Amino acid sequence: MTKHVFSICAYKESPYLKECMVSLLCQSQKSDIILCTSTDNGYIRRLSEKYGVPLYVRNGKSSLREDWNFAVYTAVKECGAGLVTVAHQDDIYHPEYAGELMRAFRRYPDMSLFCCRYETIDAQGKKITGQAESVKRILRLPLRFRSLCGTSLIKELPLRFGNGICCPSCTYNIQLCGLPIFHGDYSFVTDWDALLRLAKKPGRFICAEKELLSYRVHSEAATSQNIKNHNREREEELIFRSLWPGFIAKLIMIPYKKSYKAYS
Repeated sequence: MTKHVFSICAYKESPYLKECMVSLLCQSQKSDIILCTSTDNGYIRRLSEKYGVPLYVRNGKSSLREDWNFAVYTAVKECGAGLVTVAHQDDIYHPEYAGELMRAFRRYPDMSLFCCRYETIDAQGKKITGQAESVKRILRLPLRFRSLCGTSLIKELPLRFGNGICCPSCTYNIQLCGLPIFHGDYSFVTDWDALLRLAKKPGRFICAEKELLSYRVHSEAATSQNIKNHNREREEELIFRSLWPGFIAKLIMIPYKKSYKAYS
């Protein structure tokens, strides 16, 4: 049976890491859990010991691409994982996540990627209502055609007008995705770049349109920081320019930038 592993990317001393770990330990269907970090510290080590979650440390400068690849590689090497969820330390995985994932995989063994709907919460865990996820649900509509979501065109459609797939919700089938998963030199759109590449590979993208994840927005989150320094805008325009002629990319960016308000 293909093993699923949650590989948590831990960074510095996030006050939300404990809540993320507990949510994974409370899954209705149990999966292995590991902690991976490039910022080793006593706080992460104490949580690792308290909850019995193995900790693996990557030496070298912190890098989104390298940290995520390390999280995937370690899950495969140390746990024999065939399915890997790169869990984000700020977010909460609902108890049904792993069960929904494995049901999808049993039904579609050619599934290369699993993702889901999410709710947005603030620093205190209060639900935020906004248009961002509603727009992403529209972008993901093509994935509802399960018989067609193994074709590159259908897999690319949710990604051509923006990234309709929530990165923390993704689980990767290593056999079909291959290693490393993340290639680009981006510091924000690393996941979008990877998804566009995976869409061209064999395998089916399966999206469970159920809220299986609470995605946390707060001032110290990477998303917020990349909006403040305008790096998000710069990198997202580069992706759009790789998909569309320049003038169309600029037109798409006009309404797209309005979604940034959801993270402020």
